[in-house]
Order: sequence, then C-alpha cells, then structure tokens
Amino acid sequence: QDELLWAAVWLYIATGHQEYKAYIAGANNLGGVRQSLSWDDKFVGAQALVAKLILQGKLPNNGRHAEMRSNVESFLCNVVQHGDGRSGRLTPGGMLYLQPWSNLQDVTTAMFVLVTHADHLAAARASLQCGGVRLPPAQLVSFARSQVDYILGKNPMKMSYMVGVGKRYPLQPHHRGASLPSIRNNPGKISCGKGAQYFHRSAPNLNVIDGAIVGGPDNNDHYDDSRGNYQQGEPSTYTVAPIVGVLARLLHN
Repeated sequence: QDELLWAAVWLYIATGHQEYKAYIAGANNLGGVRQSLSWDDKFVGAQALVAKLILQGKLPNNGRHAEMRSNVESFLCNVVQHGDGRSGRLTPGGMLYLQPWSNLQDVTTAMFVLVTHADHLAAARASLQCGGVRLPPAQLVSFARSQVDYILGKNPMKMSYMVGVGKRYPLQPHHRGASLPSIRNNPGKISCGKGAQYFHRSAPNLNVIDGAIVGGPDNNDHYDDSRGNYQQGEPSTYTVAPIVGVLARLLHN
C-alpha cells in the first residue's frame, strides 16, 4: 500500500491526472505516523510529497491530504526531539538512534525528509509546529547538519562512518568485494569457500570502498570495527543515497 500511494503521488505530480488525485484522497491506508522512511516503508515519502503540494496550494489542506501532512510533520517533530520519541532518541554523543541494525540508514533518510520539508516550509513562509514549539526551517536544517557532522567524524569515537573520508574510518566494513583482493593483484580464481580466509582476517580490507556508509555505532556511540560485525559494519546503497541529497542541500546553503 505504501508503494502504491507513493507512486500515485509521483504520477499526480508528473501528469496532473485526476485519477491519481482521487486515489490519494481515497486511499485506505495513509500510513499514520511512521517510525522511519526505509527501503521497505515509503509512507513518509508519500506524506512529504502531499505536504509539499499542500504548501504549494496544489492540494487542499483538509481531509485525507491534511492527515498526511500532519503525519509527516509529527514524524519530523519526533526526529528533532519535540515529539513522542517514536522516531528515535539522541545518543549521549548526539546521534539519532532508532535500531541496532544499520541505524544510519534511518538517520540519513530522516535527514533527507527533514531538509526537503524545511525547504518546502521556507518557500511557503511557514514553520514546523511541534505542540507548543515552533521550529523555523533554518533550525530543521541545522539539526540535519548536526547528524551529517556526526557521521563524518564529529562524534565520541572521532571516526568518520563514511569510508575513505577523514583520517579515521572503518577499515573492515562487512562487504565481500572490499574484503577480497582485486583481480589485478590476485588474478587467480577465488572460490566461495576460499573467501572465508579473507573474511576472517583481522587486517584491514584489501580494497577501500570509498564513499560507503556503514551501519554505524550503538546507542552509546560505540562502534566495533570488525568484519564479522554486520549489524554495525554493513554498508548499503539505501544509506548512502539519501545523504547525497542532504549534502547537496547543505552545500547549497
């Protein structure tokens, strides 16, 4: 249902066809207030797009549309620590923490939605209202910047969680291609069984997977740089992709 709703909003933006507008207004499941935006849960994305259309005056701020805007704004209030906490708490070092398995995937997607909605609010000369607290767009962008700074090294471990960036970063990401030698240095065939000897090495990966973001530290800001620690050390495209948009926004500022 999240995929269909997300698709309907994008198709309405692209075509303006009323059938897609009607689908959005009549959807049985709008997602409610989600905990995160992820590869397997797109409701927040659909809600953010509908909120944008409302702020632009292209959809009415009532009924199901208003409900979707309220949902995404409640999600963002939780993210910036002015809600009920369903979308994570800050670690002692200041990282948004939601889950032990690849937590940074939720951080980067949340920051992407945050800076995007901040710009939509700014264009409409509006702010995010979290109960009795009014948060201007600039404050939302500032929060996103703090999370990016954390990922890139401003944290208790003094480690960049983006591989290849800074003086200290994970040397043993849980990534098959990075842990094996390159074909240039080792042209012989490496069977699946022989790959184990590289996996269990305590030395750094033989290939530096530049730009990858690992899962990240735990709720006490601790990171165990071990190849077998897949919960913290596994990189993913769905962690890197959102931060590209966030960085573009911060650099634009």
